[in-house]
Amino acid sequence: MKRVVSVSIGSSKRNHKTQAKIMGIDFEIERIGTDGDIKKAIEIIKSLDGKVDAFGMGGIDIVLYGGGKNYVIREAIPIKNAAQKTPLVDGTGVKNTFEKWVIKYLQDNSIIDFKGKTALVVCALDRYKLAEGLYEVGCKLLLGDALFALGIPLMIKSLRVFYYLAALLVPLIIKLPFSMLYPNDDKKEENPKKLKRYWRYFEIADIIAGDYKYIQKYMPDSLEGKIIITNTITKEDVEELKRRKLKMLVTTTPEFEGRSFGTNVVEAILVALTGKKLENMSQEEIEKLIKEIDFQPRIEIFY
Repeated sequence: MKRVVSVSIGSSKRNHKTQAKIMGIDFEIERIGTDGDIKKAIEIIKSLDGKVDAFGMGGIDIVLYGGGKNYVIREAIPIKNAAQKTPLVDGTGVKNTFEKWVIKYLQDNSIIDFKGKTALVVCALDRYKLAEGLYEVGCKLLLGDALFALGIPLMIKSLRVFYYLAALLVPLIIKLPFSMLYPNDDKKEENPKKLKRYWRYFEIADIIAGDYKYIQKYMPDSLEGKIIITNTITKEDVEELKRRKLKMLVTTTPEFEGRSFGTNVVEAILVALTGKKLENMSQEEIEKLIKEIDFQPRIEIFY
């Protein structure tokens, strides 16, 4: 049996362990959250290093893309370096291949007609291929990086503007404490004045896409008629979305016993299967392997 462990600096309330058979091989897949404690994440990785087949790193990315370059996030370096024997991945390779493919899959199979719809991507810095995919199938984009990640009351409506700003800002952003950028708790924003500035974009969007922690923190009470495209969804999250009258949920990662893990877990599974380091695999190889495994997006239509 192969063992994959996702060590996340996110909430421990979302911890989960499951088993699955993938390409005839038994897998044990586990997610361990550290409630924002980077030192604890490092300790867990060191204690399991060489004892598991692959690590996923959740709640923080190793790199952000800007101006045609990948920039390493400063706070991620000690976590990455904690794994000396076992490969550690953050899901970037899967985000850059599979998520864009999922959008095309949804369009080609007439599951969602994207043309002319407004898509709010809550944070495109680590999901720029998802944003590209939505644009290429005819969506009008709202890119929420400035608002949701930085608290700046600005909504980006063009990929060209997004790439220009990313080139300027990412070299600075990677030096900030990651806790300033990413909501690693389960608390919903409760300040009514703050919420209104976020809700208006949820209300005008037909599709809400991107990291579920951002979506969960700022989403309005009603999601009636909306489509969410995300990942890292628990059974409790699904019930919450049903209560808010969401129309359709798509997770770009497959479902294991009611749980959709993050892209870092899918990437760790690929590494464990092939024995290859991710940097030695092309995007074409990654996409081909995903298709061979027959990982399909999870699609739930609630009404």
